[in-house]
Amino acid sequence: MHPVATSRLLDVRYRLEYAGLRLLAALVRCMPLEAAVEMSAAAWMLIAPRLRRHTRALENLAIAYPEKTPEEREAIALAMWGNLGRVMAETMRIDLLIKQPERFDFVDKKVLDRYRGKMGPAVGVTLHMGNWELAIWPFTAAGHNPAAIFRMVKNPYVDAYLRKQRQGLFPGGLFGKGQIEENQRTARIMTDYVRQGGRLAIVSDLYDRQGIAVPFFGQPARSVMVPAMIARRVGARVWMGRCLRIGTASRFRIELKELRVPRTANQADDIKAATAAMQAQFEAWVREAPEQFMWSNRRWS
Repeated sequence: MHPVATSRLLDVRYRLEYAGLRLLAALVRCMPLEAAVEMSAAAWMLIAPRLRRHTRALENLAIAYPEKTPEEREAIALAMWGNLGRVMAETMRIDLLIKQPERFDFVDKKVLDRYRGKMGPAVGVTLHMGNWELAIWPFTAAGHNPAAIFRMVKNPYVDAYLRKQRQGLFPGGLFGKGQIEENQRTARIMTDYVRQGGRLAIVSDLYDRQGIAVPFFGQPARSVMVPAMIARRVGARVWMGRCLRIGTASRFRIELKELRVPRTANQADDIKAATAAMQAQFEAWVREAPEQFMWSNRRWS
């Protein structure tokens, strides 16, 4: 087929996908939030166990919890899909959700109050737990204007829509993750952004082929080292955050912990130590609420 014709067909496909997303989003946004969230959760709990990723989730749970029975691990995986369904519905209303402060219980508000106006450069890290995107909300609400690394969507219309939905959450902008993998200059831009006083948010619990192998649930897991690397190089603070869902409602408890990045004469050892400490905290958080963690993601090689 001629390249021009192929390009046009692809554009038609993208536009149809985008139209479908906007139709679904319109339905979710016109419904009461609780109803939309529970409908999405029920759909995911019905469909997801039939997908290949469910098998991966069970395999990961077997590594993390060998002492649990298959039935117990199955129950955790099913509850995880329910949480993901809720997140999907909330994503389509994220601009409205952050305008309702009564939905958020910020456990460590005094921590940010202490640094108000003098935060300096900072890197925020979180994990796929609860509604992970909302973990950055305390920084945004305090006027720290965070930016984030965003996994680019191939469909440009969908990508633009998702970016617009997140403007209120990440006023500092979004760096495309695909660009980072393809162009090292983007990674340098991120480092310069933090060096100049910016605050950058990174979801840091996925398997990274180029990462550092550190323990996670007792097994070596190649982990994202970019947050520790940037912080170590530019002298930034690292904040670990978790946005935990309260029950099954769209209500959340957000917790923050500062990660002390060692700064010895050996930069490589410092980065590895900070990355290991980060993953250890993630593990502790997951153990408290395993049903809210995304076990379907790749974590071990």
